[in-house]
Amino acid sequence: MSSNPFIGEIMPVGFNFAPRGWSLCDGQLLAISSNTALFSLLGTKFGGDGRTTFGLPDLRGRVMKGVGSGPGLQTVVWGQKGGHESVTLTVQNLPSHNHTVILHGETAPATLNNPLGNMLASHTGYAAPVPAENKAMAAESITCANSGSGLPVDIKNPYLGIYMCIAMLGLYPSRS
Repeated sequence: MSSNPFIGEIMPVGFNFAPRGWSLCDGQLLAISSNTALFSLLGTKFGGDGRTTFGLPDLRGRVMKGVGSGPGLQTVVWGQKGGHESVTLTVQNLPSHNHTVILHGETAPATLNNPLGNMLASHTGYAAPVPAENKAMAAESITCANSGSGLPVDIKNPYLGIYMCIAMLGLYPSRS
């Protein structure tokens, strides 16, 4: 932490409070009349009515992301919030695919008390199977049901909770 920070500078700290001259980045509203220099830099980008109050950035549970756009990335504007902690995947999120099924027959009694396929069998018997190893079946023969329970999937990166503070006092940053 610099002994002469720029007003509006944001720093992580390893302790659980904002030191003198700093405030926690917790979205609190401040009086413009008491913080004119910081208000001139932040405006109402992070909240407030712009007449009597303005807001500090709220970094609770959030990570900072650079403004602009990199190659192949979406543009991020100053003060923009985005992202989700979890998402719920649907069938539309999954690539289309097929399943290979190999079936094997079993023997069963040839005499049944109830009609099967509109026929009553009166004899026990056996018919030799026709070899059909690894043969494809018609697509409508087998239906695979959807699986999963539709629960959200956690998409957070590994993280460590740290207090983020913003300099309330210090040097006013020049643009040159």
